[in-house]
Amino acid sequence: MAEETLFNEWTNVVAKGRNELVFENKNKAYGAYQIRMGYNRTIFKALTIAAVSFLVIVSIPSIMDWLNKQKGEEVAKVDITAVDLTPPPPIDKTEPPPPPPPPPPVMETVKFTPPIVKDEEVIDEPPPVQTEETPQISTETHEGTGGDEIIIPTEGTGVVAPVKEEIFTIVEQMPSFPGGDAAMMKWIKDKIESIGYPQMEKEAGISGTCYVTFVIDKDGNVVDSKLLRGVSGGPGYDKVALAVVKAMPKWSAGKQNGRSVSVQYNLPIKFTIR
Repeated sequence: MAEETLFNEWTNVVAKGRNELVFENKNKAYGAYQIRMGYNRTIFKALTIAAVSFLVIVSIPSIMDWLNKQKGEEVAKVDITAVDLTPPPPIDKTEPPPPPPPPPPVMETVKFTPPIVKDEEVIDEPPPVQTEETPQISTETHEGTGGDEIIIPTEGTGVVAPVKEEIFTIVEQMPSFPGGDAAMMKWIKDKIESIGYPQMEKEAGISGTCYVTFVIDKDGNVVDSKLLRGVSGGPGYDKVALAVVKAMPKWSAGKQNGRSVSVQYNLPIKFTIR
């Protein structure tokens, strides 16, 4: 009998007798000994928590129905208060009636009168009678006396408004510097060297590019030179660039449809301090 009990305890890993024998003379404060000794208690706690959670989950619909019924009963309750239905006292006919309320304010308005449309007879003025004499053209019609001599102004005596010439940007034959672009670059370089670099920009080591626009008229002259964009911090370069463009010789004028025309030209001039 004792052997059977010992065998059962030996096969059960959580039996107290087996654990005492296995962990004899060993540290029992932690490790496998504590896990085995608390196994049954841990299983009981787990089963209890699982059972309580299952009951709560199962009973949730019943709890919700009960709460809804309680809420419905609270809404159905109506506070009934007794109302005094005693008739009002009779109206005293001797008492004067209350004054009428003041009239509402009246906004200022203007009466709109629709226009009356009338059909008026249109009198056509007959055209002037054409005579053998050629009438003088004017903004109004006047009958002449017949004895006055019609004087037609001769050429050059009238005032003629000047016709503004069209300026092109792209034409069939663009203007050209004498000798071509290479000759123009060399001429600009020599002209800048003859004028000299501005002293302030030279001492500060400022470099940059000026963009100048000008017009080559139909005679090849350089006119209307303007500065499009100058060098930042170098106003002296702007003055030199304009002076160089204004001193340019005549170009070969641009042509459009076989005739000489004015053409606008943009030219970058680069200044470099080495």
